[in-house]
Amino acid sequence: MGNKFGSLFSISTWGESHGGGIGVVIDGCPPRLAITKEEIQYELDRRRPGQSAITTPRKEADLVEIISGVYNGFTLGTPIALYVANKDAQSGAYDEMKNKLRPSHADFTYQKKFGIRNHEGGGRASARETIGRVAAGAIAKKLLTSKGVIIRAYIESIHQISMLPMDGLPTIEEVEATPVRCPDLNIAEKMIECIKQYRDAGDSVGGVIRCRVQGLPIGLGDPVFDRLEAELAKSMLSLPATKGFEVGSGFSGTQMTGSQHNDLFTNDPSGGIRIKSNRSGGVQGGISNGEELYFRVGFKPTATVIQKIPTVDRHGRDTILQGKGRHDPCVVPRAVPIVEAMTAMVLVDRWMKHQAQCGTFNIDPLTEKF
Repeated sequence: MGNKFGSLFSISTWGESHGGGIGVVIDGCPPRLAITKEEIQYELDRRRPGQSAITTPRKEADLVEIISGVYNGFTLGTPIALYVANKDAQSGAYDEMKNKLRPSHADFTYQKKFGIRNHEGGGRASARETIGRVAAGAIAKKLLTSKGVIIRAYIESIHQISMLPMDGLPTIEEVEATPVRCPDLNIAEKMIECIKQYRDAGDSVGGVIRCRVQGLPIGLGDPVFDRLEAELAKSMLSLPATKGFEVGSGFSGTQMTGSQHNDLFTNDPSGGIRIKSNRSGGVQGGISNGEELYFRVGFKPTATVIQKIPTVDRHGRDTILQGKGRHDPCVVPRAVPIVEAMTAMVLVDRWMKHQAQCGTFNIDPLTEKF
């Protein structure tokens, strides 16, 4: 329960932080898609630990193995199984956390819900679970690329440091130019220093990721419970450390009037109908409208800090916990490819559902004949 995501293009992830490894099974991927292990590995390398001075020092290559569903470089249309082994688990660092509850972590709720938990590295609650999502997302992104869709996520703010909005879409090279994945180089340097400052103090910080998608067709999303923004919100808030989601104007739109907020329609010189503004964020009535889709995701500071903090043990007795282990002082830089992966899977799934309902029989809208 709770480990499956998607409808027609679906995934099931499995594994714990300090277990044998992490894996994912992808079902519903169309056949004959050209995909290589290197393409999947590229996305995993963006997510892996130990990639810079501002991430956890855990040394994991996160090398992916394709177990099934791909033959001679092409998908078969059968379930695709991907696996990444855990190589550098240091479980002893978590001995103190076996009985003591870490504030704002999953220790208390997992223990109360299941009556048992894996305290080593956070077990299933660890962000290491997202390896499976990123691996599956690489395949979903390849499908969307074949349709001319571009997904680009980047860091907009860390703690109290923010970049100004960008009109144009940054290139992947601009996003990857610094470890913090902010395309504004001057702001990126300030963000890096901020993360280092709190890391050296044994503390942590959070931030906001903006994701933008260009090239989507009109029609993705289904009223009323499967609205596109609702599916995106669920996917983003399923990620560890997420605390906020907004699409388009988001909460700032609440400070506007209806006449100020409305996206007015206009005739496109090249044909068709467009909108003059895009405060809707590319979604109207829960359905993509062909404009740029954009949204923001807020990540809280990493829960585990390397300080002595008051807490209680499993029996409710007061105690002190000294944070240990290897943790990101800020999870947001490594979350960028995860946000892109979840976005891609939502869009592929919605695209397949749209085609199944509205494209299979090609009913003439005027004569209502096949």
